[in-house]
Amino acid sequence: MTRPDSPLAEAGGRYIPALGYRWLTPLYDPVVRWTTRERAVKAALIEQVRLQPGERALDLACGSATLTIAAKQKTPAADIVGVDGDEGILGQARRKAGQAGVGLSFDRALSHELPYPDGAFDVVMSSLFFHHLTRTAKLATLREVHRVLKPGGRLHIADWGGASNPLMRAAFFLVQLLDGFETTADNVAGRMPALIAEAGFVDVSETWRLSTPLGTVSLYAART
Repeated sequence: MTRPDSPLAEAGGRYIPALGYRWLTPLYDPVVRWTTRERAVKAALIEQVRLQPGERALDLACGSATLTIAAKQKTPAADIVGVDGDEGILGQARRKAGQAGVGLSFDRALSHELPYPDGAFDVVMSSLFFHHLTRTAKLATLREVHRVLKPGGRLHIADWGGASNPLMRAAFFLVQLLDGFETTADNVAGRMPALIAEAGFVDVSETWRLSTPLGTVSLYAART
């Protein structure tokens, strides 16, 4: 499947929509829900973020805004912005936010060229996005995230991580077949913490793991 919670991925200079084809985008939410244990993963990520009233947060590669909406419902007094590269999925995000009755802002931008000034956010969170980026793109995105975070700002990521057992490694092979071996190799090898640290973050840790039908999802935390 193609990148849960952000529908565009850069691969060799081209963009891949959710589930690989634009006509499948309406199926995006149910597919993600049933193949990634989305509810448990995002609940754990929101709990880890511990967003506070008055803080400003960015949901990087927000996709259809499931995480963005849930975070706003958890902390209504926080200012939360969703950003993604695909205007089509952002339209879906805006509709969902309207139906949920929450006030959110959404911007279209690439992850390595964010349209925000230095130190604009207290928190950046991202769910199941980085495994769609090459190592070079991962580092470029992480450095851009570092730039838009305030000093002492917090980064929280949920993404595919090192396989917790042989069964999870075998399950993740399907993700690699569909999404590419180059972009997913660092994830399944457990290299995300090292890449986060290389981009300038400190106190980097893997905080949680969950087995899903497609492999092991890990949560990561770091600060600037």
